Amino acid sequence: MTTSPGPLDRWYEAAGVRGGVRRIFHAEAEQGRVFFPEALVPHLDHPEVRALPPERIRELTVRHLYQFLHATTHLETRVVNGAAEPVANGRVGMDFSAALRMDAFKVYCDEGYHALYSLDLADQVAHVTGIAVPDVDYGGFVTALQAAGRALLPDDPLLAGQLQAVVFETLITAVLNEVPQDPTVVSTVRELMRDHAKDEGRHHRFFSAFFLQLWGRLDQRRRIAAGRALPAMIRAALDWDLGPVHTSLRLAGLGEDQARAVLADAYGETAVTARIQTVSRATVRLAAQAGAFELPGVPDAFAAHGLREPEDHDD
Repeated sequence: MTTSPGPLDRWYEAAGVRGGVRRIFHAEAEQGRVFFPEALVPHLDHPEVRALPPERIRELTVRHLYQFLHATTHLETRVVNGAAEPVANGRVGMDFSAALRMDAFKVYCDEGYHALYSLDLADQVAHVTGIAVPDVDYGGFVTALQAAGRALLPDDPLLAGQLQAVVFETLITAVLNEVPQDPTVVSTVRELMRDHAKDEGRHHRFFSAFFLQLWGRLDQRRRIAAGRALPAMIRAALDWDLGPVHTSLRLAGLGEDQARAVLADAYGETAVTARIQTVSRATVRLAAQAGAFELPGVPDAFAAHGLREPEDHDD
């Protein structure tokens, strides 16, 4: 009997941490390019921001890059590796194969490397451009997600951690997909995100398969609890972390009232709901594939967050 190739079978040959190169930022080669696509920075389209001098808008895009890179370090080390380590070391109270546990360690290695090179690039850009990285908490969204896990699954912290990682690793965001293809973005940023996207494509497949194995090992009580918790975790994972954005707007010269108005207009409930529905499609489809929507209370829990069972999921 043969088995299908696993997403991490060629990890020793393909993983960025195994054969990647350090991406070095050279400002002189990047004249006229942006640090982050304006279409992916919601507040840049606000009239209050558009009225700022061009150099202030440039600083806003650089600080948005900083937020993305620093948030990545928190996500990879605190959420994904926080879930991968118990699986790798057999500490989740479930009998996973040695092959899957080694794959979890491969993910662990990848994510530590992603955190390293994200922090490295942010430091390089700050040094070369002279635009300082603001002294703010870039891990607020992780704190909120972990708080949601404790509230939703107070007696099952290990399961909460696994679900948080599955949610994050199966979301499909525009950043890693679109930025590498955008010639207006500085090449070092594009190359780093292309490196990251290659690894994350494999992680997406790993965590999708892992979720189905995890789900199959849960009893009915834990399945119902997990299914009801998933939509709130999706929401917590995708709510905007506005603290760093607020700081960036104030540094750009906006007054407190102006900054608050920009946040309310650019990151209001309508925008958040639309973003969640788009980005979470693969995650919601995965829950449907596992049969989560057949459990009591689960459809209502998803509906409460503007999500519903997809009509075209694979059984």
